Amino acid sequence: MFPLRQATPSRVPRAAVLLATGAVALTGACSVGGGSASDAGDTVRIVLPEEPPTLEPCDASLTATGRVTRSNITEPLTEREPATGEVQPKLATEWKQTSPTSWTFTLRDGVKFHDGSAFTAEDAAFSIDRTVSSDIGCNVDGYVFGDSELTTKVVDDTTLEVTSAEPDPILPLRLSFVEIVPAETDAEGKVREPVGTGPYRIEQWNQGVSLTLARYDGYWGTAPAYASARYVWRGEGSIRAAMVNSGEADIAVGLAPADGAGDAAVEYPNNETSYLRIDATKAPLDDIRVRRAINYALDKEGLVASVFAGLGEPAGQVVPDGVTGHNPDIEPWPYDMAKAKSLIKEAKADGVPVDRPITIIGRNGIYPKAAEAMEVAQNSLLEAGLRVEIKMLDVNAWLEYLLRPFPADIGPTLLQAQHGNQAGDAAFTMGQIYGSEGAQSSYGTPELDTLIEQAEQASGPERQEKFARALAHQNDEVVRDAVLAHMTGIIALSPNVEYEPNSATNDEMRLAEMRPVN
Repeated sequence: MFPLRQATPSRVPRAAVLLATGAVALTGACSVGGGSASDAGDTVRIVLPEEPPTLEPCDASLTATGRVTRSNITEPLTEREPATGEVQPKLATEWKQTSPTSWTFTLRDGVKFHDGSAFTAEDAAFSIDRTVSSDIGCNVDGYVFGDSELTTKVVDDTTLEVTSAEPDPILPLRLSFVEIVPAETDAEGKVREPVGTGPYRIEQWNQGVSLTLARYDGYWGTAPAYASARYVWRGEGSIRAAMVNSGEADIAVGLAPADGAGDAAVEYPNNETSYLRIDATKAPLDDIRVRRAINYALDKEGLVASVFAGLGEPAGQVVPDGVTGHNPDIEPWPYDMAKAKSLIKEAKADGVPVDRPITIIGRNGIYPKAAEAMEVAQNSLLEAGLRVEIKMLDVNAWLEYLLRPFPADIGPTLLQAQHGNQAGDAAFTMGQIYGSEGAQSSYGTPELDTLIEQAEQASGPERQEKFARALAHQNDEVVRDAVLAHMTGIIALSPNVEYEPNSATNDEMRLAEMRPVN
């Protein structure tokens, strides 16, 4: 394995992650990724695994969108500090709870959108209503708010009241996912290129080629170091790493150890958990014995050691340690192929159609070695006695399977997925992933729905206890998924750029935190 430069979510001086043992070799006559080392200068160049499907702010909870949009183009009222988990001011300077269901936010004065219009409480109210209460199908709505109902009241230009139907002790945290757009934004449909208040505005998007953001001179905060940011995308991790090493790019994300980033590699703890979502509404996956067999058949330790090259940790739940609601008593399912075969055989004897083909719906680039991971899973499930095929899709086609309404007339599926709880509370996981009507849920039960609802209404130690109970019920009695691993991230970082990745980097890559090395 190549040497890695370590990064932690703060507390480590930036210099600690900027050590480089040699100069970047410029290729000059040969371009690895289609760019040029001569493009360097006042532009930070980032190479992604995939093109963003959209920059729509209300879909910014999707990784491919959020890593470009959030806190770069658009901004929320509040934001969570990844290092501490604390909710910090952004477009709101302060807030207070005025009743069990109502909060009052004081908004920042003197902020302007990229079109020159002033930011007011009317824009904040519109953005909340558009995200939570419209019919345009915002991913943030399902991910963050579920069935929650919010109403807004503009008191004056800098004062906004937000009221929830039920008491919501973490409403300011939830609102950190609502990106603010002008009230003139289309309320009946999504926008591909939004206007925001962030430090960068969209300059040019050549679909399929590149995306360029330009520094917004009217930004209310500290001006970012780089005048522009240029994104390109390459599906192969080795190509992304080579672009940094050749001087064609400054940062490459979504890398694996085998991609050859060398001394440019920076390992960092992210908040992503990989898993297979089981469509438990269709035979043979509607039989819990088959779902348990899938979990027994998957060798998580072997997967982490081989495909992920040791970068990760076998997992038993999608809520990682450090997030409110994590259940420390839930262990990864043990690898037991004999038990898996026995359960499949037992189900078959009872008439369960275990020979019915099951399709793994994979996503190219969802994490390094994504296709290889699904091939390992397929081989294990075939050995256990199931018929399993793989269909690898690009992000736009894969989203059709991730989000409700799901495609009709498809057979039983296992969806390759990854969940990052960057908010630090299980409320941002349980309802959308495990609730019967969750935006990303293929199956739920009334009992689990009740446990989730009770936990969402609780606060303090009781909240932790109730979410942990809901997770235990899902693991023991529902078995809606097969959790694989808590992931570890790798980026390649040019020695010419100062940047410290953190647990939110995969979902929200803040350009304002990047600066050239003097």
